[in-house]
Amino acid sequence: MPPEDQYRSLDPTVIIEALTNAPAPRPRIEEVGRVIQLGDGIASVTGLDRALSDELLEFASGVRALVLDLEPGRLGVALLGPSEAVRIGEDVRRTRKVASVPVGEALLGRVVNAMGSPLDGGAPISAPQRPVEVEAPPILDRSPVTRPLATGLKAVDAAVPVGLGQRQLIIGDRQTGKTSIAVDTMLNQKDTDVVCIYCAIGQRGDAVAKVIGALKDGGMMDRSVVVTAGDEDAPGLSFVAPYAAMSIAESFADQGRDVLVVLDDMTHHARSYRELSLLLRRPPGREAFPGDIFYVHARLLERAGQFAEHAGNGSITALPVVETQAENLSAYIPTNLISITDGQIYLSPRLVRRNQFPAVDLGVSVSRVGGKAQARAFRNLAGNLRVTLSQFEELEDFSRFGTRLDDATRAQLARGAAVRAALRQPERQPLPAVTQLAMLIAATTGRFDDLSEMEIVHGMERIAEAVSKAQTDAIRARIAANAALTDADQASLLDIARKALENKYEPDA
Repeated sequence: MPPEDQYRSLDPTVIIEALTNAPAPRPRIEEVGRVIQLGDGIASVTGLDRALSDELLEFASGVRALVLDLEPGRLGVALLGPSEAVRIGEDVRRTRKVASVPVGEALLGRVVNAMGSPLDGGAPISAPQRPVEVEAPPILDRSPVTRPLATGLKAVDAAVPVGLGQRQLIIGDRQTGKTSIAVDTMLNQKDTDVVCIYCAIGQRGDAVAKVIGALKDGGMMDRSVVVTAGDEDAPGLSFVAPYAAMSIAESFADQGRDVLVVLDDMTHHARSYRELSLLLRRPPGREAFPGDIFYVHARLLERAGQFAEHAGNGSITALPVVETQAENLSAYIPTNLISITDGQIYLSPRLVRRNQFPAVDLGVSVSRVGGKAQARAFRNLAGNLRVTLSQFEELEDFSRFGTRLDDATRAQLARGAAVRAALRQPERQPLPAVTQLAMLIAATTGRFDDLSEMEIVHGMERIAEAVSKAQTDAIRARIAANAALTDADQASLLDIARKALENKYEPDA
């Protein structure tokens, strides 16, 4: 008689008694390995032949590590804690878990490390866990990028537009204002529903503290998450940090929300991965980076995008930052990221030396999404700005030879200088779109041509004040609805700017 028929013939109480007296399940065998080699941020482990790639291991000292290399009889792991706490010969145990980070509403307003542990002195975070490494959404789960992301910066919104779901690279030499561009964009989301995540990779503690202070002063910290792996932390944490930030962003995007992720900066991320790879004896390639460095960054940034309705209808906008040396855009990591992203905002040290902030070089900066993601109110200005500035820069270089210039050329130079001055903007002061438009319309129609740079600065302050007091509700509503401005709207903004500029402004004493 088959066993199932035998159980059917028994009384139910007999079956219950049999199940109750059944032997307990055998305990799972715990796998224990041993540290055989130790380096700065890495270790070699033996005795864990069943361990998997990207699995978390736990050392007897409490330090955790991430499995990177699987070799016969040996594992190469990246430490996620201080190397000084680990000893050769120490026991290592499998956790049978991949690296994960807490996600969800509980992280808003918090400062955490790459593993989601709080660094702000607040209470421990109790939230669902999400793996830091997940597969990027397929093409069928994506939608075109069509909605604009307002940065509040005239040079960006007018000439290098960023759309929700776009990956826009911020690139430039040191001290050119790359982080300021990203932070100002975050501050400009105060009146929107966009969730912001700032991921600091290899940054100094005081630099991260300044960003946190700016977010608090701008009223954005309650809708932001700061993920940081400082320059004093293990390189493994710097490697994991951007993936953790992206996982946090995906948890909000799954709810149909728009998320902005700033990765500052990917140069330090690449260097951390190169350090780990060289210590693990991986073959070096160009500039000593491992051969999979492109894949490391591609699989991260491919997780950003505008997602389809059946996939949640959310979006993740990525602003990776990369540092160049001596304006060398053809270096290995910058060229990799340029090819992965949908455009770049290039900050020129030449403009920094001229005190032009933000130092956005419109000749090199580009948005491959283009006008499809630009607010329609800015579209008519974008072409005029680029043409005016490109012609001005050519004439400016030519005029340095001391050649006699005719009146038309001098007028063109004056217009270009005025437009360039009109693109100046103090950091931490993003502007509403209607104010930007009033200033740019005034500049492109010649209202600033006869003013000095200082007078233009004072004039823009007066224009901003006049726009805030004027009756522009209808224009603001059209901008919010992503509608194009009518001729009457442009005339109204030009009239506001003209009246604000009627008085002569003198520099402050």
